[in-house]
Amino acid sequence: MNDTYILSVTTFVYFFAAFFYLSSLFFHKRFVERVALIFVCSGCALHTVAIGIRWIISYHLGIGHAPLSNFYESLVFFSWAIIFVFLLMIRRYKQPTIGMFASFFAFLLLAYASLSGQVAHEIQPLIPALPSNWLISHVISSFLAYACFTISFGASVVTLTRLIGRISTDTDFWEDVTYRMISMGFVLLTLGIITGAAWADRAWGRYWGWDPKETWSLITWLIYGTFLHARLIGKWRGLRMSLISILGFLAVMFTYLGVNYILSGMHSYL
Repeated sequence: MNDTYILSVTTFVYFFAAFFYLSSLFFHKRFVERVALIFVCSGCALHTVAIGIRWIISYHLGIGHAPLSNFYESLVFFSWAIIFVFLLMIRRYKQPTIGMFASFFAFLLLAYASLSGQVAHEIQPLIPALPSNWLISHVISSFLAYACFTISFGASVVTLTRLIGRISTDTDFWEDVTYRMISMGFVLLTLGIITGAAWADRAWGRYWGWDPKETWSLITWLIYGTFLHARLIGKWRGLRMSLISILGFLAVMFTYLGVNYILSGMHSYL
């Protein structure tokens, strides 16, 4: 049993988790929500095992490195990070809607990874720019930040729909989720940018070169910085904050996907 097969199973596990969370919202059954959580926990366990197996196999092949070195592996880790962040926050925010968003996004990312082709699934040696002690810290902090922003995006969409529909019963709850996730993600993204700069200096002899991914990471950082400034200093709430959060997530997706497909740069392998 290899990591690809386990990830295929995990993809369906996350799909059923999202389905049961959605069902619990419609039927208001705590039992269904518990079933969904069991699926999420099972999927996370399988997901972790798959990443571990891939890491071990790379050492058996004589090219040992963390499975964080190409686009396929980044999709796998991004998906795992979303579930990991969700499980960390679930004790504070026992809301099935968050579980539905998290498991559905995780499912989408793994499903997309499965379409990347057999060649992408193969474990390859690191390209010359990648071997560094900064690799793991940079990638992990960046994708944990992306995971936080993904959940904040889901919370912002809920807030926005409730404000537009003039359903204000629990918008404070969703605004709190958005704020806390963005606060955590902003710290992690800052760490990711700093470790990325240190890595760039080692690999390319400069800390910052306005590469497209570097530039869009900075744009993303500025958007979320604006969100936090407006919330803490300007005391903004409601519609404007939801829109800034959604804009920030669009910037995240362009940083992650758009730069790879539309722009060319030194980060194209990620």
